[in-house]
Amino acid sequence: MGAGARDEEAAAAGAGAHHGSLAMEKPQHGAAEYAQDGSVDLRGNPVLRSQRGGWTACSFIVVYELFERMAYYGIASNLFIYLTEKLHQGTVEASNNVTNWSGTVFLTPLLGAYVADAYLGRYWTFVIGSAIYFLGMVLLVLSVSLPALKPPPCDAAKVCPKASALQVGVYFGGLYIVAFGNGGTKPNISTIGADQFDEFDPREKMHKLSFFNWWMFTIFLGILFSSSVLVYLQDNVSWPIGYGIPTLGLLVSIIIFLAGTRLYRHKVPQGSAFTSMGRVIAAALLKWSVPVPADAKELHELDLEEYTRKRRFRMDSTNAMRFLNKAAVPVNDDKDGGGSAAPTWSLCTVTQVEETKQILKLMPLLVAMFVPCTLIAQTNTLFVKQGTTMDRHMGPHFEIPPASLGVFVTLTMLVSVVVYDRVFVKAVRRYTGNPRGITLLKRMGTGLALQVVTMAVASVIESRRLAYARSHGLVATEDQLGLSIFVLLPQFVLMGLADAFLVVGKLEFFYDQAPEGMKSLGTAMSLTAYGIGNFLSSLLLSTVTRITRKRGNAWVKNNINDSNLDYYYAFLTVLGGVNFAAFLVLSTMYRYKAESTDTIDIVIGLETEKAKLQAEPLG
Repeated sequence: MGAGARDEEAAAAGAGAHHGSLAMEKPQHGAAEYAQDGSVDLRGNPVLRSQRGGWTACSFIVVYELFERMAYYGIASNLFIYLTEKLHQGTVEASNNVTNWSGTVFLTPLLGAYVADAYLGRYWTFVIGSAIYFLGMVLLVLSVSLPALKPPPCDAAKVCPKASALQVGVYFGGLYIVAFGNGGTKPNISTIGADQFDEFDPREKMHKLSFFNWWMFTIFLGILFSSSVLVYLQDNVSWPIGYGIPTLGLLVSIIIFLAGTRLYRHKVPQGSAFTSMGRVIAAALLKWSVPVPADAKELHELDLEEYTRKRRFRMDSTNAMRFLNKAAVPVNDDKDGGGSAAPTWSLCTVTQVEETKQILKLMPLLVAMFVPCTLIAQTNTLFVKQGTTMDRHMGPHFEIPPASLGVFVTLTMLVSVVVYDRVFVKAVRRYTGNPRGITLLKRMGTGLALQVVTMAVASVIESRRLAYARSHGLVATEDQLGLSIFVLLPQFVLMGLADAFLVVGKLEFFYDQAPEGMKSLGTAMSLTAYGIGNFLSSLLLSTVTRITRKRGNAWVKNNINDSNLDYYYAFLTVLGGVNFAAFLVLSTMYRYKAESTDTIDIVIGLETEKAKLQAEPLG
């Protein structure tokens, strides 16, 4: 996408929009041959665009993600079943353990983003995280393989021995080591992939627009294999094999990623985003009584050469969140004639202030993602529990594993993403002028609306399932109902359709709208929504169960034939509807950041013209 390609979003930025600038050192080969976005190799040298990055480098990264997602979802897809059937946990306890672990998985990327941006860079943070991740997977394989590390099965009377502290500790130890390792890999791998495309080359920028769609497509393929083949192996062959294959897959994925190292473009760590933002906010509070000058040129900023040397972006001051501009106001200068000087840390640059503003204005929309991620969490917990009570036969000999209906979420997402990228975007962009077809917020909003419909349909289906159990006298038992498991299919398909809009749009939105020097943080923010959403799911389920139990009729019990899960789904529908309304309000207020390439193109153009003039003979 060229400098003027995103007219709709740039226009939406209005008067409050800001432009960035990046001064580039000009190697002898000429600016056009080198990546203009500050990309370097592992030694810090500028890289030739023809030799590194692009789809060639991305092929290693995308293949890594295929195998890694197979590994992760090889555990996550069937985790609820393992906890209930092998560790003998109840419905609410197992659901909360799944969502608590998932919440941790998606919160640790904040730590990984911090380490990558402040110290090690994305590549080395990723490599270390991968090693930790693999160790956790190995521990999980041992916990499901060694007899001493797993409780004995239930007896004929369905009396199930409780897992020992050692057995629970080893299994959950493996899970949380995986979560910790994921913190180093997840916020950096997609960002490394996006970094392979030069933001300031129109051709590569167009490829970057499709990157996130195809990135998610690859993820869906990995999930598809896990939700079908691996889940079947775990339920019907053995858990050691079902866990051993994804562990081997993870090892293969790490080897593949490392094999492509010489082709990657890298971004130099630009300092901790959290430290920079905290400094800006603290400085503005310290200087709350200091007036902001009318002329932005009086605010503190470094020379362009300083940004050139560090290969960083410089941003111009805006009037949005004007209070924060106080952090860039110089006070008690030598020329002011005395007085006690303010602390050195309290003087921030305009760029630091503007980066902080960009992250802060994303926060309301991040909060608006918590409830949608709570709804997504039901797919691997309560949706699976419903499947365990239904007829899963396909023919006389084959039974569908309850968690395998998640395949239809993935298949729907696969088809939807391809249709969206190849058909919908091409058709709609003719009318909107937006290379993405519709704005990212509109894409996310469509996903939110579809989620509300999904939960409403799930409530209706569950009401039908409960009516069947009552009419056949199966309320007091946990025996399978005569209803086919495919009765649940609509809620899985609709959730997949919603995810195709929401999940891809959310990832791209937070990456795209984060400041140039904080892309890892932007990706981590997107993942954080899943973390908070999963913890919120645990909180809601525990609270609703506790309140309804006190009233004599718990909505969610171990025996869901004797529950009112349809009421709980209806509650989530209302919650999703209220959140959707709030999102609409926030999205109308949001102003997209302007394209930094506008100024970049001008800078590069001026320097090119200057070079031409210098090359012409005098006279």
